[in-house]
Amino acid sequence: MSNFVTAIPSGITAFTATNLDDLVILTLFFSQISATFRRRHIVFGQYLGFSALVIASLPGFFGGMVLPKHWIGLLGLVPIAIGLSRWLNPSNDESEENQEDKSESEQLPFASFLSPQTYSVAAITIANGSDNLGIYVPLFASHNLGGLLVILGVFFSLIGIWCYASYMLTRQPAIAQLLTRYGNHLVPFVLVGLGVFMILDSQALPPLALAACCLCLMGLVKKPRLSPEVENN
Repeated sequence: MSNFVTAIPSGITAFTATNLDDLVILTLFFSQISATFRRRHIVFGQYLGFSALVIASLPGFFGGMVLPKHWIGLLGLVPIAIGLSRWLNPSNDESEENQEDKSESEQLPFASFLSPQTYSVAAITIANGSDNLGIYVPLFASHNLGGLLVILGVFFSLIGIWCYASYMLTRQPAIAQLLTRYGNHLVPFVLVGLGVFMILDSQALPPLALAACCLCLMGLVKKPRLSPEVENN
C-alpha cells in the first residue's frame, strides 16, 4: 500500500522535472496551429514520442527486480548530475538542444509511416527527452509492478493535462513569455531535488555522504569555458 502512495507523488515529480521544457515547446506548437497543423497532431505526437521514451526506460524496472534497493537508490545520482550539469552549464545545454532540434527538423520531411505533422512532434519529443531516460530508469527500478503501473498512469494522464495547459497558455501571452524566460532555470533544482529524494528514501547514502557526492559531481560536470578566440576557431 505504501508503494502505491509514494508512486503517485514520485510520478508527478518525475514528470514535472523532465517535461517543463516540453511545456514550452508544446506552447510554441499550439501557437502555430493552422489548416495543415492541427491540435490532434500535437497531442498524438506527444503521446507517441513519450511512449517511446517510456519503453526505452523499462529495462530499469526489470533491473530493479534483481538489484538490492540500496544499490538502486544510488541511481538517484543520475538526475542530480543532470540537474547540476544544466545549472552549471546553461549556455552549453542550450546550444546542444538547438543543434539537436536543428538536426531533427532536417530529417522530418523523410518521415512516411505516420502523418508528417504527428511524427514531427514525436521526433522532437524524443530528441528533447535525453534527461527523461536518466530519471525514469532509476524511478522504475525503485518500484514494483503495481507502483510502475501507477506511475505510468500518472505519466499518461499528465500528458493530457500538459497538452491542455500548453494550449491555454497560447491564449495568455504574458504567461507564455514568463515560462519561456524562467522555466529552464527551475528545471535543474527540480531534478536535483528528485535525485536527493530517491537516495534518502532508499537510505542508499547518509546526508553527509550525499552532500560530498554532490560536491564531487559539481566538479565533474562543470565544463570549462572557452575563450572567444578558441570559440571562433
